[in-house]
Amino acid sequence: MDRKYKLLLVFILVALVQLYIPAKMILESEDVLDSGTAYKFKTAPVDPTDPFRGKYITLRYKDNHIEVENKSDWFNGEEIYVILNKDKDGFAKIKFISKEAPQYKADYFKAKIRYVSSNGSNQVRIAYPFNRYYMEESKAEAAEKAYRKSQADTSKVAYSLVRIKDGEAVLQDVLIDGVSIKDIVEKERRE
Repeated sequence: MDRKYKLLLVFILVALVQLYIPAKMILESEDVLDSGTAYKFKTAPVDPTDPFRGKYITLRYKDNHIEVENKSDWFNGEEIYVILNKDKDGFAKIKFISKEAPQYKADYFKAKIRYVSSNGSNQVRIAYPFNRYYMEESKAEAAEKAYRKSQADTSKVAYSLVRIKDGEAVLQDVLIDGVSIKDIVEKERRE
């Protein structure tokens, strides 16, 4: 009986750990969405499908690079911290990058260096961690079309809304001229 009790206890502990980890990840993301600072990132189009993860919009970002003093200090794939500010239109701009998290109050997030230029410039390209926007399967194709259409129309501004808090970044929405892509898809489905 004592052995059965111990096995049951171990089973319960393992089950609790398996529930705790995803719950913690979800709660942390929700905290960032609730209380993080909102940043708008201008996007460029690419829209694949992943059979294992479902439909999503791959987001490329227009402002994903920065000039550095010495490019030999930076390496492809290196984890960095991107410190942000906003331009006059409220869009995110990279203030600078660092190998260490800032020790003062600043909006920043962790990312990786995509590549360091080899064409004579001192440019570092950054792979943003919020580059996929997942959609409900039934709405994904319409969202893809709306997003591509907005990218072809130079009068439209497509951007992602990302919440940033304590080094974490969570993609909240994709917007076209300030309207959520979800709302655009719903409107098109009704018409």
